[in-house]
Amino acid sequence: MQSIPVDTARLGVLRCAIPPEAKISNPETKEVKRDRDGNTIYTVAVTVRQDRRRISVIEIAVTGEPKGIEEGQIVKVTGLMAFAWAMGDRHGISFRADAVTPVHGPPASGPAKVGGGA
Repeated sequence: MQSIPVDTARLGVLRCAIPPEAKISNPETKEVKRDRDGNTIYTVAVTVRQDRRRISVIEIAVTGEPKGIEEGQIVKVTGLMAFAWAMGDRHGISFRADAVTPVHGPPASGPAKVGGGA
């Protein structure tokens, strides 16, 4: 499987679409996927929108539970890699990152606060 580093600076604003969930390796038994060291793998669905183009959603796998990420929040993705895969007739791209962290700042929508009195 070929790994391709992804330059997240070129992806525009990254926003959480679905908060972190433990990745399931076997839907029948509900077994949680783990890395080689036994740490739980989580997925975070992130929206990507470049230059007013259509929004795409990618699911990013990350080791360990990302903390403080909520739906709609802008996030920072560190060490993003894409992996091309194929199994029989099926093929696609999967994504993995070193970390997905919240970007703290002003709310994405709503009126700006105006300073008081004079």
